Amino acid sequence: MNRRAWRWLLLGLWINIAWAQAPAAVPLTLEQTNWLREHEPLRAGVVLQAPYAQFDQRQQSLSGASIDLLNLLAERLGSRLHWRHFKTHAELEAALRAGQIDVAPGLQQTPAGLRRWLFSDPYLRIPHLLVGVPSGAGSVDLESLGGEAPLAVPMPSAVADFLRGSYPGLQLREANNARQALQQVMAQQAAYAVVEASQVARLLRESEFAELAIVGDAGLSQLLRIGSRRDWPQLAAIIDSALRAIPAQELDALQSRWIEPAVRVSSTSPAFFRNLSLLLGVLLLSSLALMFSLRRQRDALEFRLLAARHEIELREAARDALRLAQFSIDHSTVGILWVNWDSRVHYANRATEQMLGYGSGGILQRPLADFEPSLTMDRWLNLWKRARQGGQGPLSFASDCVRADGSLLPADVSLSFMRYRENEYLVVFITDVTERRRALAALQESEARLQGIAANVPGLVFRLERPQPGGVVDFAFISEGAENLVGYSAGELMAPDRGLRSLVHPDDRQAYHRSQDAALASDQDWHWQGRILTRSGEQRWADIKAIARRLPTGQVLWDGIVWDISDNKRIELALADSRAQLRELSAHLESVREEEKARIAREVHDELGQVLTVLKLETSMCELSYADLDPGLHERLGNMKRLIAQLFQLVRDVASALRPPILDAGLASAIEWQAQRFEARTQIPCLVEVPDNLPELADGQAIGLFRVLQEALTNVIRHAGAHTVDVRLAVQGATLNLVISDDGRGFRPAAVGSSSFGLVGMRERVLMLGGTLDIDSQPGEGTTLSVRVPLDSEQAFISEEEQT
Repeated sequence: MNRRAWRWLLLGLWINIAWAQAPAAVPLTLEQTNWLREHEPLRAGVVLQAPYAQFDQRQQSLSGASIDLLNLLAERLGSRLHWRHFKTHAELEAALRAGQIDVAPGLQQTPAGLRRWLFSDPYLRIPHLLVGVPSGAGSVDLESLGGEAPLAVPMPSAVADFLRGSYPGLQLREANNARQALQQVMAQQAAYAVVEASQVARLLRESEFAELAIVGDAGLSQLLRIGSRRDWPQLAAIIDSALRAIPAQELDALQSRWIEPAVRVSSTSPAFFRNLSLLLGVLLLSSLALMFSLRRQRDALEFRLLAARHEIELREAARDALRLAQFSIDHSTVGILWVNWDSRVHYANRATEQMLGYGSGGILQRPLADFEPSLTMDRWLNLWKRARQGGQGPLSFASDCVRADGSLLPADVSLSFMRYRENEYLVVFITDVTERRRALAALQESEARLQGIAANVPGLVFRLERPQPGGVVDFAFISEGAENLVGYSAGELMAPDRGLRSLVHPDDRQAYHRSQDAALASDQDWHWQGRILTRSGEQRWADIKAIARRLPTGQVLWDGIVWDISDNKRIELALADSRAQLRELSAHLESVREEEKARIAREVHDELGQVLTVLKLETSMCELSYADLDPGLHERLGNMKRLIAQLFQLVRDVASALRPPILDAGLASAIEWQAQRFEARTQIPCLVEVPDNLPELADGQAIGLFRVLQEALTNVIRHAGAHTVDVRLAVQGATLNLVISDDGRGFRPAAVGSSSFGLVGMRERVLMLGGTLDIDSQPGEGTTLSVRVPLDSEQAFISEEEQT
């Protein structure tokens, strides 16, 4: 061959090699391409483990099967990688959780890893091989070893777990790594070692293990995958597309380079290379014509394979959906039947068989009349026609189906027409309503019982309903007792323009609406008493009480009753009138008594005072005239003068007790005077606070409040055991307040009740004044008595006395 021919031969060879090594296009969508550009460079992480990944300290570079594969993917995707290497898988997982890496090659899929990674399809299959001293007996079978030949296995590892589970009779010896496993074989501590193929390719090249060879396969292969971040599903889809685009021969070449044992090549002469070049030239000339067609066939085959894979995935999804639908139908709580036009069952799900008490397939080809006797052939054909033509009227009805044992099954039956391929069916749905009918019967019985009770209640029973918040409140029920109470039937009162409000007396409607509106607005209980008018115009007193209930749906109900309390009200009004008359009589008697006390006090003070004054003057005159005559007479006259003085004081005390003259100076002065007398008598400090300018009070008011003060101070002396007493008189608006408090032992007012005539008398005096009396006391906490009397109204007993 001349030089030109050699040039053309070498050029063709270079073009062929370059074309064969040209990266195949990765089928990415525009969205995937844009995403990849936005997230460049990708951060790749790898665990240093030869031959998958190793770091050259001198050149500061990474190499290995996983490094070459991911670099190849990045080149075909037109992306850049930023590599990081780690010593252990734990460091790699920590970097992933910290968000420092995006993708990692050379991983094995585990249940724990699925929570952190999205794994690609496997790209390398690494078998585990049996290594031992060759014996010439051929391949070693693990099942034939038994427990006589121990195996050295790196532990812990997946292959050790596999051998324990698959071959329980094997005798396994623990080794820390593949090298130590081979060393145990060399030291005859184990018959064979189970080593990963990648480690075999590296270790068997060493002279230490020159006597060993591969004698069999352990049966477990390690699948290597590419892991990506779980929060980037786009990256996982891109990696899967790129892996599918790599030709199988390139993956085989990658495995041959890094995983399989290297072929030792002996030294060869230069003539061999010349002959080899001539041979290659001849082969090149013969293969150039076939290369382009093979490439086209390969691309077409890959496209068809992708399409077939997609179609298989769609079929699997449809098959899964069909299985799920069949499972749902078989385990439905509703019975489903497919029935032919002749009323015979073509299909029945498990729920129907269980409800009707038949075994598997026991319903098929049986007529529906066996389960529903009312479905005669004529009726069935009529239903078939209506369902097929979409006739009017519901195709559902209540039924009592007959079970296999002859018992009845309460059920709701509904029909629906279905056309499937060339056949027509009526789909019959059977729902077990045993519990529903039992509940309905119980409800009807309860309603009947309620109607009977409500009809016999001596009054009107009603229910108000508000379906939703803010909705209109209306009557849902009024008992038949309305006829006896007001003369109107329940239907008349439930009319929209009637109700209870139409019965209320015109003078009481304002109070009725006020109480009802307040209860409805706050969803609270309702209570009202007032007058109503019957159909005949008769006036009656009614008492309405209703209890509010809120349902979980938001509906509010008021269940109530209207009582006729006319007789009780008449008795109550008569009793109130009687009490008012008694109080007026008591006020009149009290006024008469106070006036009598005042009259007696004046007579005692004036008449007895004058007599005592004259008697004192006469005694003094006798003393001046005759005392010197007889010493004994002088002493007797002195004793008489002292008795007259004591009688003077007794007259003043009696007059003050009947009506203190200090009252003529005003209530404030009388309170101060009474407090001073209390202190002088009991040695208990009594603090008094009265206004400077007290409005002018009626004589009855002043006397009444003064008597209340006297009775309160008397109770302090008798029962309180107090150390101090505080009396305050104040004017608040149109009210005069008198407060008497002590720091004594206190008591429970409810326990005393009406047994204390002192408290009853004070309360009656205050009521006659038109005021109120409150007692606040607890044992050990003292007592406070508060009296409030109006200033701007004249009291009845005063006006009556003035008229008298």
